[in-house]
Amino acid sequence: MSNKTPLYPAHLAAGGKVVDFAGWQLPVHYGSQLEEHHQVRNDAGMFDVSHMCRLHLSGQDSGDFLRHLVANNIDKLTEPGKALYTPMLLPQGGVIDDLIIYRLDNSNYRVVVNAATREKDLAWMFKQAIAFDDVNLALLDDTAMIAVQGPQAREKTLQVLSDTDAVVAAGLDPFFGAVTSDLFIGRTGYTGEDGFEIVTPATGGIAMWDKLLAAGVKPCGLGARDTLRLEAGMCLYGHDLDETSTPLESGIAWTIGWQPQDRDFIGRSALAQQKSTGIPRRLVGLLLEGKGVLRDGQTVQTTAGDGLITSGGFSPTLNRSIALARVPWDCRPGSDCSVLIRKRPQPARVVKFPFVRNGKAV
Repeated sequence: MSNKTPLYPAHLAAGGKVVDFAGWQLPVHYGSQLEEHHQVRNDAGMFDVSHMCRLHLSGQDSGDFLRHLVANNIDKLTEPGKALYTPMLLPQGGVIDDLIIYRLDNSNYRVVVNAATREKDLAWMFKQAIAFDDVNLALLDDTAMIAVQGPQAREKTLQVLSDTDAVVAAGLDPFFGAVTSDLFIGRTGYTGEDGFEIVTPATGGIAMWDKLLAAGVKPCGLGARDTLRLEAGMCLYGHDLDETSTPLESGIAWTIGWQPQDRDFIGRSALAQQKSTGIPRRLVGLLLEGKGVLRDGQTVQTTAGDGLITSGGFSPTLNRSIALARVPWDCRPGSDCSVLIRKRPQPARVVKFPFVRNGKAV
């Protein structure tokens, strides 16, 4: 049976069309996915992301644990509150999941992982923690999480926070977070727009949602969240990232913390070997020039060989079909290709991503 977030009654009250997503009952839209997409690009929208798994990591060895566990280097977190995006890898280099880590201090961190990978992530983390004397992983399941996104998201969120919390939130730089009296507020998101992700006690989730609603923030569902992240060129685990592909093949090579050279993170040897022998594939953007809609699983035909679309769909901002695709390494942005749509090749162009930045075509 599917789980329900603390905000489930609010979705029903707003007329949300609820579907099962990764074992959770969540709204795919509240009437119009297209309107919700434009709401975030032009104003402010909010998403229930309570289904994502939140952890508090503590202990004197927590820093060393993370230096071993994830590919990016947490030593980049030079200030309290700073956040880091990183893949967590298998020894063979495949991606177990992609996560966000916030440093609170030298022995306390907040970690956010994907809902669909929750169980395997937790099993992997607890297994790796055995080698460290003082590492504690605590689930924060008694919370709700709301992502408020869009060019007006910060202004409208600050209106509903207490004076003390508003001062803290207003002072956050992008990719920073802070603990307040009873909230955790991160200036992060998954849309390519500015905004906050707010973690509140489960009992206060609907009250926060209603305050944001009264401030003019519109509810948005999973459908708009997916088209927004696709336009922003952000990977979706299970599509653009998985255990069969390395970060070097997935457009997130920038997340690999190669320095210092003696940091032996899980998967390092496999990635170094792949760099040495040659990376076989790359993740690129596609713009459809022909008719139809680009979809996951469609074959991409290039002069360097065939590839596969990992994420695809219609871009409301660009008013055309776009995709992310994993193609042979020698297929580079600027080249032409074809995509098999209903067994017929349709012309497309290979491009860099993101497709949209700050609401505008790149």
